Amino acid sequence: MKMALALLLTLALAGTVCATEIAGVKIEPTVAVNNQALKLNGSGVRKKFMIKVYIGSLYATKRLPTAAEAMRDNGDKLVRMNFLHSKIDKSKITDAFKEGFANNTPDIANSPEVKKFLALFTDDFKKGDVVDISLAANGTVTVKHNGKLLGSVASQRLATGVLAIYLGDRPADESLKQGMLGKE
Repeated sequence: MKMALALLLTLALAGTVCATEIAGVKIEPTVAVNNQALKLNGSGVRKKFMIKVYIGSLYATKRLPTAAEAMRDNGDKLVRMNFLHSKIDKSKITDAFKEGFANNTPDIANSPEVKKFLALFTDDFKKGDVVDISLAANGTVTVKHNGKLLGSVASQRLATGVLAIYLGDRPADESLKQGMLGKE
């Protein structure tokens, strides 16, 4: 009886946590990564020349209100990209990643692990696509496109570099950075 009551209470409380909506896309308040619940830290829209490219969301084990705290945190994280534009050539995204590495972690920009990471992206992106980049506490970077595993690269330097693209001193988009930190 107590167990059934606890289950009902849990389900009732879970129903009160609502998903956010940005640009017509539902942003989940929690996601499961490596059998662990990660909470939405924040979301924002990546724009390029006034075009809305994707919604970037950061999920983490705890609230990370500053870029410095996020970069120091050794817990699991997930960067989710919900694509908004009708079609984006994969080379545009990989070029943006290359630029992000060069701007924020130039010491690894041409490294084997960055090259392996970029090689994971083999398809173009279209409106409605979801790319998940999991940054595990042990440094493993795992990429999924619409739920399909593209591959993993074990490198703490790469995991830090990917996060720096979004939250570093020279982020891809300052507004997106602020949104992922929960400030917009």
